[in-house]
Amino acid sequence: MTEEEGAVAGTDNTVADDDALYVLTAVLLTPAQFPSVLGDDYPAACSALHLEPYAEGYGLVLGQDGDGARWTVVVDDVSLVAVAIASWDCGMEYDLSPDDRSVVCALPGWPLAVAVAAPGVSAPHDPEPDPEADGEDLAPLCPPDTDVWGPAQRRLGADAIALQWAVWREQIDDETAFAPAGDGEEDGSHADDSDPDGPRMDGSDGPQADGSDGGPDGSQEDGSDGDEHPEAVVAAARPADDAPLAGTHPGVRRALAEAHAYVDAPPPPGRVRSSFAPGDARMIRADGPGWSMVARTDDIAFLLLDEMPGEILTVGRGTELPKLLQALDAMAVRPS
Repeated sequence: MTEEEGAVAGTDNTVADDDALYVLTAVLLTPAQFPSVLGDDYPAACSALHLEPYAEGYGLVLGQDGDGARWTVVVDDVSLVAVAIASWDCGMEYDLSPDDRSVVCALPGWPLAVAVAAPGVSAPHDPEPDPEADGEDLAPLCPPDTDVWGPAQRRLGADAIALQWAVWREQIDDETAFAPAGDGEEDGSHADDSDPDGPRMDGSDGPQADGSDGGPDGSQEDGSDGDEHPEAVVAAARPADDAPLAGTHPGVRRALAEAHAYVDAPPPPGRVRSSFAPGDARMIRADGPGWSMVARTDDIAFLLLDEMPGEILTVGRGTELPKLLQALDAMAVRPS
């Protein structure tokens, strides 16, 4: 593994001046691009890390100190972190060493699961509490438990579908995807999960989701074969056999109605995001209380609901979905 070493110092809650941070990976925290696991929108994600939701955003640098302790270093040099991530994604080495003046704070722990570890130091572990904090220091950050289903796991599931859209999409035949609107559906779109063997987020049918950014070299820590990423592999029980179909499930109607409402009353930044997709399409990610949607403007949408653990509900094109997706794309934030 490439060893990226950068001293991080400055405020009282950063890593000590004489400590080095072995950088493992980094992510952006901006209105257009942030770890969805932290919240439904950008302000919520910032709040989870005790940060102000500045419009310019932040970079999150995840690494280990000389003792092997996990740290999340928050920097305000977003461009530096973006260049590092782009370089790593291209398989290039990049020495991410934030300047001390760009460090906002350092938080104990990691908010995301990281499948790499620094060589030559102890295995990743939470830092020891600061004895001078009198018990008032922040609890270490930790990734969500993937053995349960909840808002964080639901958002991770939607992220996984967006990352591997083609693989998930090929499980839905065009007869289902482009069926006309079902009777009684107020939004005019079609939704169907009537296939009991349809795709699920627990990997029982369909691909295992890999939401890993990879590290500076994409290597895996000992014991991992790299086939699965613990953030995005969700194990959840299948709902009862008599669970209502997606087209009649009130959660689907509620989610689509709330998505429609975003067009007239824009939600907090990051609640609706638009990113590149092949051709002239855009990938839409939208979240709301209890639901997450991932869709392509030229295709269908997938919905995940808190009340339906592990299930992926298909919303067909119908007559209204294309207009909804175009409207969401017009008001969504986009990566710069």
